[in-house]
Amino acid sequence: MCSLRFPLWFSQPSNRPHRSQGSSSPSSYSAAAAVGVGIGLSLSITHNFINQRNPLLLSALNSIFSNFRPHCSIPMMGSISLANDSSAATEPRTGMSFPSILNNTQRLLGIGLRKKSILVKNIDVYAFGVYADETDIKNLLSEKYGKLSVSALKENKEFLEDVLEKDIGMTIQLQIVYGRLSIGSVRSAFAESVGGRLQKFGGSDNKELLNRFTSLLKDEYKIPKGTVIDISRDKDHLLRITIDGKDAGSIQSKLLCRSLFDLYVGEDPFDKQAKENIEQNLASLVIQ
Repeated sequence: MCSLRFPLWFSQPSNRPHRSQGSSSPSSYSAAAAVGVGIGLSLSITHNFINQRNPLLLSALNSIFSNFRPHCSIPMMGSISLANDSSAATEPRTGMSFPSILNNTQRLLGIGLRKKSILVKNIDVYAFGVYADETDIKNLLSEKYGKLSVSALKENKEFLEDVLEKDIGMTIQLQIVYGRLSIGSVRSAFAESVGGRLQKFGGSDNKELLNRFTSLLKDEYKIPKGTVIDISRDKDHLLRITIDGKDAGSIQSKLLCRSLFDLYVGEDPFDKQAKENIEQNLASLVIQ
């Protein structure tokens, strides 16, 4: 099955079975792709010439090539699929790798990239993966949405609202890309982005809640490139942060959880392509 929702390279487990002689190698796939491109270019260049000299020949060629279809098993750039058995998915722009399953129960739904403009330059700040507990999704959403199609769910705004509002176990995993990032910069960025969402969903009187959240990101934490920060919504809307596996603290707040996850799957997400893939896979989980 071919899917072109957004580009990812999937890393494969190291204990792959030995290829049989009849299987195709990556080089043969590349050669096939190159031949296909060459055919397309040749047809494009000669189209007008044949049309002018011999319209009957053009008609015959059109008939032949109208039956040609690219073989969908060519491993080009794909998107995260719930049927994919890879142990990890790699964000192609940064090379950061995300496990397909987190905390034994949460499934990877999509990965993306957080960029930030500094003066006239765009900085890749961190790659992120969004996870959700498969059992929670089915238990809390299938009764309401299970009979709808995936395409219908993607058009249903109430569906994502329920994902953000209900007590569904979810995690956003951040993997730091920008090597000169400080925890103070992360704290300031979240103060701005989360603060805006808190005001949007809960009104203006949430400064204390915002301060409690940003105070979890203490100056003692060093976050060089490759640092992993997990922001999780646990049972009863308990927001928990871990940095490289160390517990940084937690806050119980439905409003704070909603505001944070809205940055990645809400109406105005950090990475729109990532959100589309997350939404697609959420819908697929509900109707399974």
